[in-house]
Amino acid sequence: MNKSFITNVIALVLLVAGYVTGNTVVLYAGLFAFSGAVTNWLAIHMLFEKVPGLYGSGVIPARFEEFKLAIKTLMMQQFFTQTNIDRFLNKEMAGENSLNLKPVIEKIDLHPAFDSLVEVISNSSFGGMLAMFGGAEALEPLKAPFVEKMQESIIEISQSDTVKQALKEQLESPQMMEEIQQNIENIIDQRLNELTPKMVKEIVQAMIKQHLGWLVVWGGIFGGIIGVISASIL
Repeated sequence: MNKSFITNVIALVLLVAGYVTGNTVVLYAGLFAFSGAVTNWLAIHMLFEKVPGLYGSGVIPARFEEFKLAIKTLMMQQFFTQTNIDRFLNKEMAGENSLNLKPVIEKIDLHPAFDSLVEVISNSSFGGMLAMFGGAEALEPLKAPFVEKMQESIIEISQSDTVKQALKEQLESPQMMEEIQQNIENIIDQRLNELTPKMVKEIVQAMIKQHLGWLVVWGGIFGGIIGVISASIL
C-alpha cells in the first residue's frame, strides 16, 4: 500500500467514525482530511493523465514537445557549454590524464602504407635493382616488422608534448568547439526524437511520483487540522 492510499483510508475511517458516533470534531477532521488528500491526489494524477472535462489535465504528455525542448536547452546551456568543454579538454590533456591515442592508433591498418612504400620504390631508380632480387615480393617479409615499427613510432610521436599542444590548440579552436557542440546537439536531438509521449510520462512519473505522494499525506494532515479547528469554532 502506498502513502496516498493509507492517507485516504485513515481519512475515511475518521469520517465514518465521526458520522456514526455523532462526534463533530472527528467528523470534520475526517471530512476535511479526506477532501485535502483526494484533492492533492487528483492534482498529481492530472499531471500524468488526461481527465475528460478537466482542462489542463495530462499536462506532461500534452506538453511533450516543450518538455523535450526544455531537456535539450538544459543540456546545451548548463552542461555542454564551451566553457565546460574547454575545462574537460584541459583536464584530459593535462599530466597523467592526457589524451591517450594509443588504442586508436593500434586499430589503424598500416598495411596500405607499406604497399605504397613498395610501389614508390618499384617506380623509382631502385626499381630495376629490386627486380633483380625478386621484385616487390622480396620485400613482403618486411611488411609485419614495418607495420609494428610504424605503429610504435606514431604512438611515440602522439605522446610528445608538441603533438599534445598542437592537438589541444586545434580542439580548442572556435571552429572545432562549434563542431563539437553541434555534434553533441545532434546526438541529443537524435535521442530525444526516439522518445514518445508515453516514455516521457513514465520517466517523469518514476522520478517524482513517489515524492509527490507526500502531498497527499500533508493534504490529509492539514485538512484534518483545519477540520478540527472548524468544528471547534462552530
